[in-house]
Amino acid sequence: PQPAVEMECEQEEGYRYLNDCDYHQEEPNSESYGEYQESRFLAPKDRPLSTFSIDVDTASYSNTRRFLNDNALPPKDAVRVEECINYFTYDYEKPRGEHPIAVDVTMSACPWQEGHLLARIALQGEKLDLDDAPPSNLVFLLDVSGSMNDPDKLPLVVSAIKMLAKELDEDDTVSIVVYAGAAGSVLDGVSGDNTKKINRALDRLSAGGSTAGGQGIRLAYSMAEEYYIEGGNNRVILCTDGDFNVGISSTSGLENLIENKRESGVFLSVLGFGSGNIKDDKMETLADKGNGNYAYIDSLMEAKKVLVNEMSGTLFTIAKDVKIQVEFNPTVVQEYRLVGYDNRRLKDEDFNDDKKDAGEIGAGHQVTVFYEIIPQGEVGSVDALRYQDDKDTEAVTSMDDDNEWMWVKLRYKHPDEDESQRLDYYITNEAYTDKPDGEFLFASAVAEYALLLKDSDYKGDASFDALIERARDNRGDDEDGYRSQFIQLAETAQLMMER
Repeated sequence: PQPAVEMECEQEEGYRYLNDCDYHQEEPNSESYGEYQESRFLAPKDRPLSTFSIDVDTASYSNTRRFLNDNALPPKDAVRVEECINYFTYDYEKPRGEHPIAVDVTMSACPWQEGHLLARIALQGEKLDLDDAPPSNLVFLLDVSGSMNDPDKLPLVVSAIKMLAKELDEDDTVSIVVYAGAAGSVLDGVSGDNTKKINRALDRLSAGGSTAGGQGIRLAYSMAEEYYIEGGNNRVILCTDGDFNVGISSTSGLENLIENKRESGVFLSVLGFGSGNIKDDKMETLADKGNGNYAYIDSLMEAKKVLVNEMSGTLFTIAKDVKIQVEFNPTVVQEYRLVGYDNRRLKDEDFNDDKKDAGEIGAGHQVTVFYEIIPQGEVGSVDALRYQDDKDTEAVTSMDDDNEWMWVKLRYKHPDEDESQRLDYYITNEAYTDKPDGEFLFASAVAEYALLLKDSDYKGDASFDALIERARDNRGDDEDGYRSQFIQLAETAQLMMER
């Protein structure tokens, strides 16, 4: 057994209280992931509406990358198609006018299924100049329990926060709350430019004990409310491997706690760390219910990407409760399938219900949504009926006519408002192209990769050779090298799956 590890408990400057705790050794390989059924093909005549909450989380991509870099295939449930696609940035149309979100729809041939179409709904959030950003009230909620006692956990957390702290200034406020067997405050409302004091508090942290996450969440929200900045960015940033084993620990219990706390106007972002003990399902739920985003940090470079390069999107919300509803025209669409977003589907009536929680978009964030479409005239997933004829609609298959394929509706709220705004887009044949742009093609390559990694029932004729070639041809400028890294990951996955 490893020796006991204690958190520092002396009453040093900046400490309110910390409790001694015994070392808590976790069982190896206790990672957990949510189980969700993939969306199936649906006929517009029976199910004309598809409704879901948007998602800008990226955790699944970096987490599955961690597995591949360790020469292991990820669990199928760890692969969320939309989070892999949305990990990358794309050159999308920028918002114009009064709304902070631009929407563009493109249709083309589906790369992994001949005869099918792929419709891309591209959302681009308004960008924010950090010089004009409102002040931030940040509370870092740090898991310092025994399960965080690994180099890729608490030490990486400390390094990541130090990176972010360098980007803050005197108008910002920083607090640090930690939790293990009990929760305590390590730093209270320090000016963002006081990096020495912030770093000194971080350097005193060590890991040990059980995990009273619920107690830590309550204290962090209380701290955020104490230093609340009217009109500012008030946010709790939870850094953890997701394990909660003292007090409120179930996913449903934590979900209820966060739902009650979000009414305070404080947003919650979740950063996952480490391996062997990841509770991915809990962390995703917390971020979802806390009006925030969820990212997984597997390296210093990923910490830099999330907290420095994409700081505005990570910290500043421009639209909340963003929902999409698509109505498909049965005269041209035989069947359709939402690719990914399997745990984001909503009831159709939820679209117009402003009380129903949905996803958030950060400054500059992009959201990519794919629908796979079987047009009329192609062989569908269900045999033609023998005893019934479709007398209600006359199928139209020509792309020459000005047919309307779908009606895309989007709802969002401004971060400080409770009433939603609505946008409507009517998608005709003009959205179709047989030569889609490089952004469409690269995103479709990532989608195909994810379908293969999770061994989707709907992967069709997907192949690593095809997606790798498409990704290579459309990697673009790739200033940060993320697209080139994706190609290497796809090649690694291919070799592993062919063993």
